[in-house]
Amino acid sequence: MNRYRYISVLLAFLLFQRGLFAQEEIRSEIDIEAFIEELFAIQEEEINYEDLYESLLQIHLNRLPLNQVQAEGLQSLYILSPLQVNSFLAYREEIGPLLSIYELQAVPHWDLETIRKIVPFVTLRTNGIRGSENLWSRMKKERDAYLMVRHRRVLETRKGFTPPDTLSGGRLSTRYVGDPNDMYVRFRVQHSNDFSIGGTLNKSQGEAFTWDPGTQRYGFNFASFHATLHQKGRWKSIALGDYQLQFGQGLVYGAGFSVGKGAEAITTVRRSTLGIRPYSSVLEFGFFRGAAATYQLGNWEVTGLFSRAPRDARIQVQYDSLDQPEEYFSSLLRSGLHRTPSEISAKAQGGEENVGGNLHYRSPDKNFHWGVNTLFTTYSQAFIPTPRIYNTFEFRGKSNQVHSTYFSHNYQNYFFFGETAISKSGGQGTVLGVMSSLHPHVNLSLLWRKFDRNFHTFYGNAFSEGTRPINEEGVYMGMSFSPNRKFSWNGYFDYFKFPWMRFRVYAPSHGIEWLSRWSYKPDKRTHLFLQIRQETKSRNVTAAFQEGPTYRLAPGKRSNLVFSLDHQFSSQWSMKSRIQASSFELSGAKTSGFALVQDLQGQWDRVRISGRIALFDTEDYENRQYVYEKNVLWAFSLPTYYGQGFRYYLLGQWRISPQLTLWGRWAKTTYTDRERIGTGLQEILGNTLTETTAQLRYQFNR
Repeated sequence: MNRYRYISVLLAFLLFQRGLFAQEEIRSEIDIEAFIEELFAIQEEEINYEDLYESLLQIHLNRLPLNQVQAEGLQSLYILSPLQVNSFLAYREEIGPLLSIYELQAVPHWDLETIRKIVPFVTLRTNGIRGSENLWSRMKKERDAYLMVRHRRVLETRKGFTPPDTLSGGRLSTRYVGDPNDMYVRFRVQHSNDFSIGGTLNKSQGEAFTWDPGTQRYGFNFASFHATLHQKGRWKSIALGDYQLQFGQGLVYGAGFSVGKGAEAITTVRRSTLGIRPYSSVLEFGFFRGAAATYQLGNWEVTGLFSRAPRDARIQVQYDSLDQPEEYFSSLLRSGLHRTPSEISAKAQGGEENVGGNLHYRSPDKNFHWGVNTLFTTYSQAFIPTPRIYNTFEFRGKSNQVHSTYFSHNYQNYFFFGETAISKSGGQGTVLGVMSSLHPHVNLSLLWRKFDRNFHTFYGNAFSEGTRPINEEGVYMGMSFSPNRKFSWNGYFDYFKFPWMRFRVYAPSHGIEWLSRWSYKPDKRTHLFLQIRQETKSRNVTAAFQEGPTYRLAPGKRSNLVFSLDHQFSSQWSMKSRIQASSFELSGAKTSGFALVQDLQGQWDRVRISGRIALFDTEDYENRQYVYEKNVLWAFSLPTYYGQGFRYYLLGQWRISPQLTLWGRWAKTTYTDRERIGTGLQEILGNTLTETTAQLRYQFNR
């Protein structure tokens, strides 16, 4: 490197510092609230935010090495446009390895906002291996090692924790077997691109802290452990314990951070091949338990996996032609809750075994990728769900297999991608798409998908309107326009149809969805946006709104409006104001709802505080409002604002020492339209709901 290169790096550093507040460093922490605002147009309960949040953690802890990463890795962050990805790769090819993170300022088409977003997920380290030290020595010295303990509780008494009632015949009513405390313990030691070892323990409210091998409860209700090694010679990854896989467009292996339709209309339509990833969430489904490994030979990679994991299931008995009893699953449960005798009786009653693999090819110039996926799944008993007209073509049986082939190609500022798969039933699924930077200020994405009504994939997570890739066809178009640094517009239009019946839709149907978001940043401290989204989908019309056939369909039209203003007064204080409104129309009946939200945040060297007060008024459940709330580190909060009332919370963080950090959170909802909250065993007598959360993290080697 010549002296002019060092001078350019110094100038980039000075320019970057000038673009931030005085004395402020580039922050390496994820602004999860900003990510949620950016990626998800409307927060909804159907999205698995817990898994998303955990996936963000995995990316944050295993940062991409800027001097080695290729287009596939950069695209996986959902931050960069095709033009920005290619600009970075061209800059690195011409100039050489980056000397400082501040040098990103010199990359064409990269602005300060882009750099702020990407810094938490990248590093200048070439790899994670430290010299010739063995694994144990590296683990003992690793700074990224911690133990975290969390406690959460609802202060009001739910019905499930009250004395049982006496029923007819002298029987007692059902109650929760455990206490109302929610406990969470997590240990992890890891080094990016080198190793990750950790475990997670969890007990939810109502679950008993007990040792019962018969129901696989060993103190905590759920336990997860993983050990993953990276870059060991030709072995790219070796995983033991709990893990996930992501290859292609998610038709076979679709774990990890995937978004779909959102306020970021371009980058989120495509999945990236990330390979094997550790699993450390508390969700008790959607992961493999066993061993997996990826072996690299030149431009080829081969991955194999074996998994055997228990699954919660309702066991039923039927009799064959010889009048012999046969057990089968009537349902597979995904809640992970084991609070009552009925829920405990379903814990780990089923077994699931998976054997599969992946073959992946990467061209020498890294611009073309091709691969093949295969997965064989076998249950310990046959799965036979209760027959319903809408689930006629759902999976039934004891085993399934699904195979696919996928590709991606980077040509100039165009990214082409696709995957097609077939399951044991003969059902097929296909995704084809392209992302493009048509102009430095204009980006476009197009995607077509088709999933047969009998396409069965248990670990798929492809782009779709439904929660699973089955019984759907659709065409999506997204566009973004940024004429300058102050103004930007994002929008999409999606047409979809369902060739067969669905839950609450007892006939083939179709729908449309569109979104438009205008963002304005008059200066570096202020950001405001206005967003409108509208979705029209068919659903059954109940007998109260019609004459004649019980299941006539009618279009349900849902409209959402969001206005948000974010302003930073100084390096310590910031605020956010938000207005949300919605309406829902079905068979001529129209209802509406709204929420007003005010946030305030302050931060200093060792202390951070944030708070919120929210007012909401919704006419019915169709207009419920979701607004992301700040919580303790790596905990997620997305409460439902439904009915009439207020909600407020206060969150504090205190870094007691370099090793020890304490979080505390208090949140309360007061309803003005009811004297009971919830139903069943979750019912609370009264109109208030109060939650407390306390968390302590100890970081080793700090």
